[in-house]
Amino acid sequence: MDRIQVILTLDMDNIPTNFQEIVVQEKEVVAQWKAEGFLEHLFLRQTKNGAILIFKDIDEQKAKELMEKLPLYQLKKSVEYLNLIQQF
Repeated sequence: MDRIQVILTLDMDNIPTNFQEIVVQEKEVVAQWKAEGFLEHLFLRQTKNGAILIFKDIDEQKAKELMEKLPLYQLKKSVEYLNLIQQF
């Protein structure tokens, strides 16, 4: 089964004052995606400037559409999409 890895880096120099509220909204969206089954993993980066998301059963275009709906996406510095093939 193929996967799409998305590396989201936030622009930490321009964090709004309501950042914590945005994080709460972000958690709600992520929980919904996990419940729907297409978000397999979410890893926070140790540097606390972004996250890595692993999607399954969707194509790259769908992953991009979903990412644009994330509340923290508006604070992005960069986003990288990597198509992965799971080795058995």
